[in-house]
Amino acid sequence: MPARGSAITERGRTIEERGPGPVEVTLKINGAEHTMEIEPRVSLLDALRERLSMTGAKKGCDQGTCGACTVWVDGRRVLACLTLAMTCEGREITTIEGLAEKDELHAMQQAFVAEDAFQCGFCTPGQIMSAVALLEEGHAGDDAEIKEWMSGNICRCAAYPHIRAAIRAVRDGVNQADRADRAE
Repeated sequence: MPARGSAITERGRTIEERGPGPVEVTLKINGAEHTMEIEPRVSLLDALRERLSMTGAKKGCDQGTCGACTVWVDGRRVLACLTLAMTCEGREITTIEGLAEKDELHAMQQAFVAEDAFQCGFCTPGQIMSAVALLEEGHAGDDAEIKEWMSGNICRCAAYPHIRAAIRAVRDGVNQADRADRAE
């Protein structure tokens, strides 16, 4: 075990050992840097919700089984409840709050509204973050593939057919604004 204050090498990066008490951490979230003092054991989810008042990612199971806390770290889906905040220093974190462009909802957010892909809405932020990543990863060939790659995100209201419809709509380039106008 390295001495306190020493450096260790992990995956080619030199990391200064810090702790066990509170440490200063700077996280880049949705393009903005946020510096806070936290204990090394604080999860990314708790740092987002309790320290930064970013409540989009939800605390569902707090065990990594429901997907309600899904965010992206360097463009990859992660469960924020299982990720230590301090391990995200120097990385780009994207939350549901950072998905929209100013006042314009992301195409997936629009599709979730148009396809009624939410019921209570609790799982919706995690579902949307996973759905966008799913498309970027190229895992939306058919419903079976969508089901498989979205299986880490649970919807207790069982809106799965609508969630898949929203994913297909974005995958297929359906303009949700036009669709919503026709529905009115």
